[in-house]
Amino acid sequence: MILRIFSLPLLAVLTLTACTPQQIEPPMLGYVEVEPTRVAAPYAGRLVKLAVTRGGTVAAGAPLFTLDSDLERPALLEAQARREQSAAQLADLASGKRPAELDALRARINAAESALRLARQDLSRQQDLAKQGFLSSAGLDGLRERVNSTIAQLEQARADLRAAELAGREAQRSAAASALKAAEAQQALAAVRLDLKTITAIAAARVEDTYFREGEWVPAGTPVVSLLPAGSTRLRFYIPQARLANFPVGSKVEVVCDGCGAAVQAHITWVASSAEFTPPVIYSKDNRAKLVYMAQARPQGDAQLAPGQPVEVRAGAAQ
Repeated sequence: MILRIFSLPLLAVLTLTACTPQQIEPPMLGYVEVEPTRVAAPYAGRLVKLAVTRGGTVAAGAPLFTLDSDLERPALLEAQARREQSAAQLADLASGKRPAELDALRARINAAESALRLARQDLSRQQDLAKQGFLSSAGLDGLRERVNSTIAQLEQARADLRAAELAGREAQRSAAASALKAAEAQQALAAVRLDLKTITAIAAARVEDTYFREGEWVPAGTPVVSLLPAGSTRLRFYIPQARLANFPVGSKVEVVCDGCGAAVQAHITWVASSAEFTPPVIYSKDNRAKLVYMAQARPQGDAQLAPGQPVEVRAGAAQ
């Protein structure tokens, strides 16, 4: 009977403990922001074509805008002409003299051979006359000198033909090959400069804004179009100091907002290394004068979140 009396209070305590609701951590407050990609051209020019409009969409590889190419197009044509000239010079050195020049050298050889035959015939006749006493030895010496001179002319003509049939000297061909490479590089550079006057989208995106109108001058490196490609949305929220250890980089969170329907899954990509007081953008009576750590998270999937939209962030399932 005594045991039963003491059991009743204990049972009441256990019952109250079981009925006490589990404490739920309050959500962390934040908002949605976007990271636009501002697209610019590396060279200055007049905007001749704006191919997108604010609020529209653009496919990957589609043109965004085009600047004038009044200087780049002639530069490319000049570079192409220089490359062709260098290629022709190298081919000329590799093939030797032109056919007309070779024919002229062969004609010289034929003429020298004919002159040599005549000189030898004259020498032979004069030698017969000298044996009969009708010609002095001095006359024979002159004929022999004529034959030797004609032989030298023939050998020189043959040497000139052999040299002409050879390709250019190695040093000349090497210099011509280097000149051709330099001309090809200049042509490639001119082509790139011309191509960069038309800028295309590197990924499908929504056009957030445009900053110039057709006909306006665009300085080099100045953005012309602002894009929002997939993955440009991120969440900025604030972790209370006491809960910082529960939300390291890479941890999953759930995001709730008005009109979002089901909770949006996200993962934390960055956490500030120093604390700050609750910023005015999420200031309220419950969280004033509290130290928090700014954090950023990337939503998963195709979450329809609007820039500036307030959100509540809770620990994900893995937490």
